[in-house]
Amino acid sequence: MRRIILSLLLMSISAIANDVEVVKATIDALGDGRYRVNVTLSHADTGWDHYADRWDVLDENGKLLGSRTLHHPHVDEQPFTRSLTLTIPASVREITIVAHDSVHKLSDSSQTIQLP
Repeated sequence: MRRIILSLLLMSISAIANDVEVVKATIDALGDGRYRVNVTLSHADTGWDHYADRWDVLDENGKLLGSRTLHHPHVDEQPFTRSLTLTIPASVREITIVAHDSVHKLSDSSQTIQLP
């Protein structure tokens, strides 16, 4: 019984440690309601079986405004930054960036930023 509990505990710690982390997020206004969102992620990518595969842009109500799909692992490039250009409705005052990986799915790590 003790071994089972220890194994479950170690698996839980491992799962938490491998979640993708939103390290930094910035936003630049481009005009006409268009913005460039720059997001830096950190994740212990191990290859095609486990890597940070997406980040999402949400409005204040959790509505999805856009996603940046990451099409390959970044094993040797950590942390890494990618951008997304999208139109954001004028009523939105702040966005939240949430990250996703291929094993743990949606991470608890996020960053909220004000629109300029």
